[in-house]
Amino acid sequence: MTGSVQRSLLFLDVDGPLIPFGGVSESYPTWTTGSVPLGADTNPLLTRINPEHGPRLAALQCEVVWATTWMADANECIAPRIGLPQLPVVIWPDPSDIDDQDVLNGLHWKTRTLVEWAAGRPFAWVDDEVTDTDRAWVAAHYPGRALLHRVDPRRGLTDSDYAALDSWLRQLV
Repeated sequence: MTGSVQRSLLFLDVDGPLIPFGGVSESYPTWTTGSVPLGADTNPLLTRINPEHGPRLAALQCEVVWATTWMADANECIAPRIGLPQLPVVIWPDPSDIDDQDVLNGLHWKTRTLVEWAAGRPFAWVDDEVTDTDRAWVAAHYPGRALLHRVDPRRGLTDSDYAALDSWLRQLV
C-alpha cells in the first residue's frame, strides 16, 4: 500500500470550549502568558483561556482545525497563547436559503460545512452548541465516523471532555 493514512480531524470552536462564559455566579480563573498575542488587549476574555489546552490538544491523535467565527484570528490571538502552531481554519460560506431552512429545523449553521470539509475523514466536532439534531443529521448524511461533542460553555473543556475525545480517537487507530 502506498501513501499515508490521513489523521482524524478535530473541529474546535473557541467561545465555550476554550473561553468559558455564561456562568451566572461563577468567577473564572485567568491566566497570563509570557507574550501578549495580537488582539489580547481588545478581548479581555482571552485571559480565561487556560494555556494547558495547547499541550492537551496537541497530544490528541488528530489534526486540530479551527471551526470558529474567530477564523484566522484564532491563529493570531489564541494559538500563540496556548502554544499551538498555525492550524487549518474552516472558512464559513455566506448564508444560503438552505442554511436558513436548516436553522428553522434546528440544525446548526456549521454542520453542513464541517461535513463537507471532513470529506469522509473521521472527525470530532467540539462546540458548546452541538445538539441531537446535528448528531442525527450527521449520522444520516455522513459516511465516515463522527463524534459531535458538546462542551458546557460555563466550564469550557474539562478533563472529562479530553478523556472522551482521547477514547474516541484511540478507537479509530
